[in-house]
Amino acid sequence: MEENKKELVDFVVTARKYKTTLTEKFKNRPVWHKPFPGDVISHLPGTIVELEVKEGDEVEAGQLLLIHQAMKMLNRVVAPVAGTVEKVNVQIGEQIPKDHLMIRINPK
Repeated sequence: MEENKKELVDFVVTARKYKTTLTEKFKNRPVWHKPFPGDVISHLPGTIVELEVKEGDEVEAGQLLLIHQAMKMLNRVVAPVAGTVEKVNVQIGEQIPKDHLMIRINPK
């Protein structure tokens, strides 16, 4: 009878070493990457209601960029950094998915 062998991985917690198996869901998860500081990404699917900037505009950190309606709420999306708007990847009335790059700002 062939035994079902599972791959064990090591991990350390407070100086103690343990072994565990990894689930298929964990193995197939999307790989995380560090976002660009000037990227404005949607966290929820929704609709763009207002757009306050255009490509080439200078913005300050905290300045209103757009209004995004998600889950029946109007969300103010502000600039994470000061800089120049390099790309506006949305239009008023457009429905966008989660993790959509809405605006890219080239930081100062």
